[in-house]
Amino acid sequence: MEQVLREKPRQGFAGLWNISFGFFGIQIGFALQNANMSRVFQTLGSSIDDLPALWVAAPLTGLLVQPIIGHLSDRTWNRLGRRRPYFLTGAILSALALFLMPLSPAMGAPLLFAAAMLWLLDASLNISMEPFRAFVGDMLRADQHAAGYAVQTAFIGAGAVVGSIFPWFLERMGVSNVTAGGGLPDTVTWSFWAGAIALFVAVMWTIVTTREYSPEEQAAFAGHEEAADDTITLRALAAKSFGSAAGWMTAGVLVCLSVSLLGLEKEVLLLGALLALYGILSAIAISMAKQGRAANMLSSIVGDFAGMPEVMKRLALVQFFSWSALFIMWINTTPVVTQYVFGSTDTASAAYNEGASWVNVLFTVYNGVAAVAALALLPWLSRKVGQVMTHSICLTLGALGFLMFVLVRDAQLLLVAEIGIGIAWASILAMPYAILASNLPQAKLGIYMGLFNVFIVVPQLLVATVMGSIMQAFFPGEPVWTMLFAAASWLIAAVAMQRVKAALPQEKVYA
Repeated sequence: MEQVLREKPRQGFAGLWNISFGFFGIQIGFALQNANMSRVFQTLGSSIDDLPALWVAAPLTGLLVQPIIGHLSDRTWNRLGRRRPYFLTGAILSALALFLMPLSPAMGAPLLFAAAMLWLLDASLNISMEPFRAFVGDMLRADQHAAGYAVQTAFIGAGAVVGSIFPWFLERMGVSNVTAGGGLPDTVTWSFWAGAIALFVAVMWTIVTTREYSPEEQAAFAGHEEAADDTITLRALAAKSFGSAAGWMTAGVLVCLSVSLLGLEKEVLLLGALLALYGILSAIAISMAKQGRAANMLSSIVGDFAGMPEVMKRLALVQFFSWSALFIMWINTTPVVTQYVFGSTDTASAAYNEGASWVNVLFTVYNGVAAVAALALLPWLSRKVGQVMTHSICLTLGALGFLMFVLVRDAQLLLVAEIGIGIAWASILAMPYAILASNLPQAKLGIYMGLFNVFIVVPQLLVATVMGSIMQAFFPGEPVWTMLFAAASWLIAAVAMQRVKAALPQEKVYA
């Protein structure tokens, strides 16, 4: 009996299914957001150049929410458990945002209301999503981490397929895809409402069908591993000088000054403000640690961020360039496809709306490919060449897919591009997390996963703030060139991935 208490039971397929099924619903929400928000904003009167500024709410909320939720969920234990209270809270708020989003045209300030709903939706999805990443590490033994994240990735792909294809499917069922007077089409409205229901039901499935291990059980499972000790983090923080904090603040001020000096878009001010704010918070946290203050959320988050394990630092660089490309794709695929393939920038035209619906099909394909690749291609490839090389290969295939958007003007042929993008997407969702879950202390898995997701959010903020300035200066009205930036980003990530292997104790096998 003692041996059983000190080792997590091996999960069968049903257990793996239940642990990650909630992500199916969460990804429906993300897919509806990613495939339709540029269409919503343009329909409500936004220009192409203003899209990054309107999208900025999404990554900003992730930057703030994920470390906080990670920190709190590591320290939560109540009747629902450790991570499940956050699943439920996020699901309720996400469903509310999805229901309200299509009502934007009826509001006094439609664009502002839509941006506010995007902020609420992204924040709520992150409240549920971040603990789901740690949940796999909580519930599975180390030799099942790769399998757990593969199943989670399959559900992400399946959920994204459903969320992406639904407007196109409704149009084929006879639902109107064009609205006179510039309102949102019924295909979009009903997709958001159906997505709200699906998201809530899927998350509730995981909540009802799983039982989290108590803190005492987790401590027993950890065995010889050293428990998380905040005093170690505080001592390391107290030993730091204020130089790094001053550096962050200086960088923020310089970025803000560059807006007027270089004529950059005003959204870049947000990036500068965030850099300066982190410098200020770092200085406060270091000061409190030097004064011997007790551990608190700020000092824990700043201390853990400054003291990230080496493998996490190296993977962070890969994530940075990986997600830069993804955010470029989500913002610009609709403008690129409608303008260059379907030949229209008029959001009220049939051609534009046909192109926007085709984007849903393209997104469905890459997500469907990701679902299949997660369970079939990635395990086989990683057994052959290892996890690190697998991720580099997949990112390279994705980069080739982005290049096709620059060269191809045939809607059907773009489906081929989505195959490479889908394979890369599957790897991005599985490989880094499987590596981290097996190389990070379990007691701090939530906060480290939250901090790791900062490197998903920061590149999105950069794209949302800087890309608009670059495109306005060099490629005004030509969004297709953003896909070239996306291809370059994934190629850089593929090369950077090779540095990760040196930080691993041994090559992990994806099973």
